[in-house]
Amino acid sequence: MAISLSVVLLLAIVLVVLIRGGSLKGGPAIVAILFGFFLASTDMAPSVNRFMDSIAETINQISF
Repeated sequence: MAISLSVVLLLAIVLVVLIRGGSLKGGPAIVAILFGFFLASTDMAPSVNRFMDSIAETINQISF
């Protein structure tokens, strides 16, 4: 739960920065948000979650 909340927060910050910086306009941002919202309700959502979990685990295992 903490990882998914952190990812959502990180992506929200990136989205705000892109919109405010002019790299992403309002219309495409709304489309991207709606795409993510509807993707979460498909059968593909568990696969996306597993993929993101594996990336987070890989990053966590990297030692500096």
